Amino acid sequence: MTRRGRTSIGIVGARGYVGGELIRLAVGHPHLEIAFVSSRALEGEEVAGHVEGAPPGLRFTNFDEQGVAESGAEAIILALPNGKAHTFVAAIDAGDRPQRLIVDVSADHRFDDSWAYGLPERFRDRIRGARRIANPGCYATAAQLAIAPMLDVLGGVPAAFGVSGYSGAGTTPSDKNDPDLLHDNLLPYSLTGHLHEREVSRHVGRPVHFLPHVAPFFRGITVTVNLPLGRRITTEEMVRRYESAWGREPLIRLTGEKPPLVRDIAGRHHVSIGGWSAADDGSRAAVVATIDNLLKGAATQAVQNVNLACGYDELAGIDHE
Repeated sequence: MTRRGRTSIGIVGARGYVGGELIRLAVGHPHLEIAFVSSRALEGEEVAGHVEGAPPGLRFTNFDEQGVAESGAEAIILALPNGKAHTFVAAIDAGDRPQRLIVDVSADHRFDDSWAYGLPERFRDRIRGARRIANPGCYATAAQLAIAPMLDVLGGVPAAFGVSGYSGAGTTPSDKNDPDLLHDNLLPYSLTGHLHEREVSRHVGRPVHFLPHVAPFFRGITVTVNLPLGRRITTEEMVRRYESAWGREPLIRLTGEKPPLVRDIAGRHHVSIGGWSAADDGSRAAVVATIDNLLKGAATQAVQNVNLACGYDELAGIDHE
C-alpha cells in the first residue's frame, strides 16, 4: 500500500448490516477498490441486489480462511461475529503476505495490546501506519468519548445507561431483534459484565458501569452517562472541557446543554455529545452521547482506520457534512 493511488480491499462477513455499510463506503471512496466481498449465505448473488449503489457485476464470494489469505486484497476488513476473526487472522499471518492491513470489526482483538485500538479521536498516532487494528464497539465509542474529558475529576465509577436500535443485534434472529417483543417495549440485557463495559473500562483506565437496552427503532444509540465527581465543577467548566477535547474533531458534534436525539444521528457519520449538566451540590454531572451503531459505531470508524493506516486523508470517502 502506498500513499498515492488505490488500495484493494476485501470485506469478509459482507451479508450483515455493517457489511452493507462498508460496501457503500468503499464504492464511494476515492482510494479504495473492492477486491472481493465474502458471504457464505449470499455466495454467487450480485451485490447490487442487496446493497444500493454497488457496481454491476460484483458478486458475493464465499472465501474461507485460506481463500482470504490467498486473495490479492491489500487490506482486509473482518465484519464477522465475535469469536470468528481469529482463524482468518491466523491464516493471513501464516500466508505469504502477513503484513497486509487487517481491520477487525469484531471484539476479538480489542483487548490485545499488539493490535492498535482504532478509536482515532483518542489514539490516532498509534493507528497511523498500523497493520493490525481492532475497531471499537459502538457503545464503547460513544461512552469513551462522553467520559474522557472528565476523567481527571471523577470521584467514583461512571455509569452509562445505553439504548440501542435493534440493528445492533445483527441479522440472526433473537429476542434483541424480534419486532414483536420490542414493540412498545424496552429490553434490558447483560446488565453486569457486558463486553463493552469491560472494553470501556480497559481503554479509559478505570472501572465503568454499563447498562444496555434495546429499543424498537432500527438504528442509532443513545448513552446517558452519570459522572460522580471528586470536586465541584460547574456546567460552564464542563462546556470548556468538551470543547477543548473535541471541538476540532470533525466527527464529533457538540450540542450544548440540549441533549442530542437518537433520531438525528441515524445515517450520520459523527458522534453527538451534549446535554451536559453539573449537579448543584457538586456530587455528580451527566452527559449524553448519540451514535449510529452501523456507521461511526462500526463501518465509518473502520474506514477512518483504513485511511489512517494507508496514509490517506482520515475522512476520505466519508461524507460528514
